[in-house]
Amino acid sequence: MTLEVTLLIAAAIFAVGLYGALSQQVVVMVMMGLELMINAVILAAAAFWWFLAPAPTGQVLLLVIIAAMTLEMAAGFAIATALHRRRQADMTDMATDLSG
Repeated sequence: MTLEVTLLIAAAIFAVGLYGALSQQVVVMVMMGLELMINAVILAAAAFWWFLAPAPTGQVLLLVIIAAMTLEMAAGFAIATALHRRRQADMTDMATDLSG
């Protein structure tokens, strides 16, 4: 697999995530689209590091980024779950009044 093929796959994943984030109204689906876009960026960064400068420092940095992304998405899903339980709001239009 070459750098071009890997970047093409990353671009396709990013496009699917962008479509999912912009076209959906359910909060969880929007977050899943955002997660796909972040994964595509991580894949592109990993491809650049692997094909241009295969050093272990880049791999460690990618693991740290993946761990941070996992924590961020877990917190986001917890907020979406709490919002749904408290206000029965699962659409993005219903969740616009997040005061207090």
